Amino acid sequence: MGADRSPALHAQGDPRAARKGCRGDPGRLDDRFATARLNGLNLSPRELRAFRRVKFLGCGSAFYVGQIGAQLVEDLARMPADAEAASEFRYRNPLIEPDTLYVVVSQSGETADTAFAVAEITRKGGTVVGVVNAVGSTIAREVQGGIYIHAGPEIAVASTKALTNMAMAVAMLALHLGRLRDLSVADGQRILKALKRIPDQIQQILEADESIKLVAKSLAQASNAFYIGRVRQYPVAREGAQKLKEISYVHAEAYPTSELKHGPLALIDDQLLTVAIVPDDDLTERNIAAVQQVQARGGRVVVITHPNVDLQGMDVERIDVPKSEPELDPILLIIPTQLLAYHAALTLGHDIDKPRNLAKSVTVE
Repeated sequence: MGADRSPALHAQGDPRAARKGCRGDPGRLDDRFATARLNGLNLSPRELRAFRRVKFLGCGSAFYVGQIGAQLVEDLARMPADAEAASEFRYRNPLIEPDTLYVVVSQSGETADTAFAVAEITRKGGTVVGVVNAVGSTIAREVQGGIYIHAGPEIAVASTKALTNMAMAVAMLALHLGRLRDLSVADGQRILKALKRIPDQIQQILEADESIKLVAKSLAQASNAFYIGRVRQYPVAREGAQKLKEISYVHAEAYPTSELKHGPLALIDDQLLTVAIVPDDDLTERNIAAVQQVQARGGRVVVITHPNVDLQGMDVERIDVPKSEPELDPILLIIPTQLLAYHAALTLGHDIDKPRNLAKSVTVE
């Protein structure tokens, strides 16, 4: 399959899809009040203010988007938030709290495990909204409101452009909740401006595709890989590892960077490649120290970082990503991990759009 013909190539955080997701109908970015306009939630400001907690539910990549969303809600709205795998949710007989807003995330809107979670929440009287791509899908019909992400058709099994739009949707939800509480106008405007920049920044990443392709050859030659990221970047690491497994069949695992010293360092050698997410933030020095620990044990490292981060002369393969606001950096840092997996799979001659043993929409348990 030629690289220019695979739908997966065009699905890597498509800037056109990202612009459409922000625009919505009507426009979702409200400059006047420095917030997001999300009428599809079908919840009034009074109702939204009554919630004390937010829980995100999803499967696979949608679960990692939920983790990004939970951190955004805590950052911007200062509400307790967490994410859970929808596939496990109903089997533990969960407590459904009336003051919790449940947010389910699904590209297809037909994910069976997520639909079952919606039914469990609804049956117990909870409030559940959806972040969904497919209009009129099962989940879109069963939730009480939500956000369509307007990503367009996602042809490949592995979700890419839909993931980007889902992440932007949960960012808009967090902004909306924040502005109903204590998020200042100035901070609201800061996040709005950053959201508007994301499509152009995605284009910048795609224009660096040739350099990412060169780095991907190292992944294609590896038999195992670690992906590491700290706090906001841990979901980025999880998504990167999943994409590599899904389409290149290279074994990969994700760990919080701070957990390396609690066991995984024992596996580091010159045969194991580590992909480290090292953004320009208040934890940069700690992340660099972790990369140095991996190198001290003979490990090879790829660093996904921001242009102004000084890697102190370390012998690593580097991928630079445009800087956004710290809360939104994960949306852009994910895209090189998708491109790395894509090019590694292409190098190995695999069918990128239809990986073995997987279905586009998981409609059975």
